[in-house]
Amino acid sequence: MYEQLLIKNLYDLEQTIAADLLKKHDYPWEVLPYIGEFILELGATLSEDEYEKRGENVWIAKDAKVAPTAYINGPAIIGKGAEIRHCAFIRGNALVGEGSVVGNSTELKNVILFNTVQVPHYNYVGDSILGYKAHMGAGSITSNIKSDRSPVTVAMEGEKVETGRIKMGAMVGDHVEIGCNSVLNPGTIIGRNSNVYPLSMVRGFVAENSIYKKQGEVVEKA
Repeated sequence: MYEQLLIKNLYDLEQTIAADLLKKHDYPWEVLPYIGEFILELGATLSEDEYEKRGENVWIAKDAKVAPTAYINGPAIIGKGAEIRHCAFIRGNALVGEGSVVGNSTELKNVILFNTVQVPHYNYVGDSILGYKAHMGAGSITSNIKSDRSPVTVAMEGEKVETGRIKMGAMVGDHVEIGCNSVLNPGTIIGRNSNVYPLSMVRGFVAENSIYKKQGEVVEKA
């Protein structure tokens, strides 16, 4: 077991409606194939007093704010108090947590956003999980497939951890701040309470409570 990569060490499961799915697995990338199926099962159980089903397999909390120009394809759940802004593009298999913000021209695909996640400006988040209060600065994206289409590995302390996934973006822990215009390469995992400088190209594992300044320069928070 790679302890620092475990779901329980990256995320507070009290802060997502997807807790039951996450508890079934050890590593976060193991969850990715099951997000859509889980949304379909969970959506059918949601209170009609709190959620409205719109279109095919899209459940939106009645107090969520959804711009008329946003596009949401199912399966998808938009949590209580969430805000889906102008021209957001939700392609499906997306679970948006309570109080989260999906902003202008942001694209989501096969993702779990924990509560109060912010992806507010020109972000792409695919095949990824973003933890409680994670924030992606303007223009920052997850890259979810290698150029040669080979299986994604996670680089960690000189080892390569096999994921078995052709598509895997980033697993971003609770309270992580991603600077503007950064790229999280396939297989990036960032531990809780870490910060990534703007314009960074991140690859592999970044330990919790770290500041990622550039490749090869990661320091512990004081």
